[in-house]
Amino acid sequence: MKVSASFLSCSNPAVDLAKLNETDVDFIHVDIMDGKFVSNKTMPFSEMKNISKYTSKRLDVHLMVENPKEYIPLYAELNTEYITIHVEIDEDIMECLELIKRYSIKAGLSIKPNTKVSELIPYLPYIDMILVMSVEPGAGGQAFIEESEDRINEVRALLDSYNIPAVINVDGGINGDTVKRCKNCDIVTSGSYIVKSDNFQEKISSLR
Repeated sequence: MKVSASFLSCSNPAVDLAKLNETDVDFIHVDIMDGKFVSNKTMPFSEMKNISKYTSKRLDVHLMVENPKEYIPLYAELNTEYITIHVEIDEDIMECLELIKRYSIKAGLSIKPNTKVSELIPYLPYIDMILVMSVEPGAGGQAFIEESEDRINEVRALLDSYNIPAVINVDGGINGDTVKRCKNCDIVTSGSYIVKSDNFQEKISSLR
């Protein structure tokens, strides 16, 4: 199991990113919120781009925004492995996925807890990752929604039925207990469980 660490709940991102850089975490999960698609808003790119000063880890960028096309070129400049957009946006999803690919970055598609998994089907051939939200997007520190285990299994069955090699990432309320409900995924994204602890590496290891 790969682990992506979110720093959304960090009180001091610079310090915590440097500490995460000393661990064997696979990715740094970068949550971007515009105050429109979700109610909260994160720091602007002018500040976010400083991530590379504190960590050399590959980035897993999650765009919780109404218009991803504004953000994709910016985050493509960084040490980014994945850029993920939401299937629920009103923008042209294919256009956004193609834009991500033009930067030779892996494209992800995220799905909220109450969205039908079938909405992913038209885009399956074009994506490298499905991000299953196990909380409502927009805030850190939420509890894992129990039904998420069934949704992970449903997404896995969907990928298998279409013979799609995309990985599954699960984000929200991931800790040493809830990770046991995520056996059918490839990556787990965890925030508070790691960055609110006294030992980042110990928590990361417990998720693998």
